[in-house]
Amino acid sequence: MSYPPTPWTLQGYAIQTLHIVNIERSRHLIPAEFDIISVWPGKTLASVYLSYYSSGSVLEYSELIVAPALVSYQGKIGGWVSHIYVDDLDSVAGGREIWGLPKELAEFTWQEGKRVTVRQGNQLLCSLNYNQQNFAWRQRFSASSFSAKGTDLLMFAFECESLLGLIGSHLEVPAESPFVGISLGQAISTVRYEQMRLKIDAPQVVGHRVGEII
Repeated sequence: MSYPPTPWTLQGYAIQTLHIVNIERSRHLIPAEFDIISVWPGKTLASVYLSYYSSGSVLEYSELIVAPALVSYQGKIGGWVSHIYVDDLDSVAGGREIWGLPKELAEFTWQEGKRVTVRQGNQLLCSLNYNQQNFAWRQRFSASSFSAKGTDLLMFAFECESLLGLIGSHLEVPAESPFVGISLGQAISTVRYEQMRLKIDAPQVVGHRVGEII
């Protein structure tokens, strides 16, 4: 297996659902060194991100990212990825070896403009029904995410330019899914990314693990 050097540049489209979840449901998925940011008493912001990176990307693949909480570490704010699935072995290797992300292989079925389903063998991870967007506006933004590799705590930045639109959606997470315990529930908002260009930078070490995930 081989994977491209950083930064990774990707282009395609994506759907992201945002959820308000109980902090106690996410705590066991987050290293103890991180504080979970409360957006409401006892609640944090979680998200599910489904994307397809097409021709023109450093690798072509589909991806499912589950971020169960918004976290902070030493004054820095970002997301924490607890579950991440792709359908490309080079992406798995790069995600694990560069960013320390727990990437696994899965199968994606896209019905463009209608539905995406993600499975591992006979196990359904999730499915998302969504609508086509009627209005979108071009935006550019940057954000950061945390990860861990060995005892190192990492942070990496990403930049995105895309046509953004709000759409309706319905996320289904079956009882056998590895992340059903987060209790995502109905999304408070769903964002559709079209004509997306994404750049993911190399990670930086921001600290070190002093304990195990609780």
